[in-house]
Amino acid sequence: MSSPLRLGIAGLGTVGIGVVKIVQKHAGLLARRSGRPVEITAVSARDRMKNRDADLSAFRWETDPMALATAEDVDVFVELIGGDNGIAKDSIEAALRAGKDVVTANKALLAMHGQELAELAESLGRAIRFEAAVAGGIPVIKTMTESLAGNDITRVMGVMNGTCNYILTRMASAGLPYAAVFEEARQLGYLEADPTLDVGGIDAGHKLAILSSIAFGTRVNFDAVEIEGIERVSIDDINRVADMGYRIKLLGVAQMTPRGLEQRMSPCLVPADSPLGQLMGGTNMVVIEGDSVGQIVLRGAGAGEGPTASAVMSDIVEIARDIRLPVFGQPAAMLTDAVPARTAVPAAYYLRIELLDKPGALAKVATVLSDAGISIDRMRQYGHPDGASVPVLIVTDKTTPDAIDFAIEALPGTGVLIGDPVELRIEEV
Repeated sequence: MSSPLRLGIAGLGTVGIGVVKIVQKHAGLLARRSGRPVEITAVSARDRMKNRDADLSAFRWETDPMALATAEDVDVFVELIGGDNGIAKDSIEAALRAGKDVVTANKALLAMHGQELAELAESLGRAIRFEAAVAGGIPVIKTMTESLAGNDITRVMGVMNGTCNYILTRMASAGLPYAAVFEEARQLGYLEADPTLDVGGIDAGHKLAILSSIAFGTRVNFDAVEIEGIERVSIDDINRVADMGYRIKLLGVAQMTPRGLEQRMSPCLVPADSPLGQLMGGTNMVVIEGDSVGQIVLRGAGAGEGPTASAVMSDIVEIARDIRLPVFGQPAAMLTDAVPARTAVPAAYYLRIELLDKPGALAKVATVLSDAGISIDRMRQYGHPDGASVPVLIVTDKTTPDAIDFAIEALPGTGVLIGDPVELRIEEV
């Protein structure tokens, strides 16, 4: 059997400890599947005295990740520090220049600096693998770069943030308002230290940018992702779309069009009986559509110690087998700069408006929609306890985003609205 593959793990949080446990528990299995032993030689983290529920006594401790990245007894630098810059980026670059391969779960870093890191790695003949950066334990990166290599990918979409999916499904199942479930998620430790990374759609946007690069052969461009979080989704929306056969998901969609690359992460309605509509709790789902394979659906745990560490280990085993691929599936020098494009694909929309309870109010709304070229597919009107206002729900026929924008801007001018209208795209899945 070949010489051991020696790992240096920087970052001993949930995922890092999960990797340690897998290496310790499955040493024999990993050696058989890799064709060589896989060993941890050194680790690094900020607090050496922290209780981490794992035996680290056999590993050398490095206080500086840079020292770990360049250590002579490390073959693969496993970066699990996090952050889109700083020591995470510096240590990866140092490891590559020192002749190490890199495994990371850092989606923010790849979304912001993926192109330059890919160019550096490939110029040095080194690998950067990042299966754990997108959708936790779901093998979506390998599926796209390997299994679907013979396909022209036409669309990628999915639910890529388990915290948002937990909040939305918990609101639906318990009938709780957004603020209450947000606090519940915070108490359970589901939210990032900066919760806007989750509920603001930023974390999921990072993942979508990475998948777009792989799917369409483009330079990763997070700045071009249109992002809207779930903060404005109310319990009224949750309940009322359910009455109409839909569920609300924070949905990422990327597709190449003649106008350019569309990348958007926003709350959307999906049919309740669709695979995405049936997705509950913290689970993730990625839907990939290719010209040969058609549509495939990948579903699984999007976070957590075991699932994410499993994805990290899949990359380590790939390197142990000496399987080397370009970072984003195609040589970095051949990736193109896509023209960012706002979606123009027609879709049906859900509109929720609160009207003054007076004659002619609904007629004024209908006139605005007609002027925008929007026709109504379905409409529901609900009673209101105070008798002064009327909640109205409208599902439009397919229309363009520009038409919806025109209508949303014009509706307050009718003088019959209370508050701001809410519009959500209905996505075909």
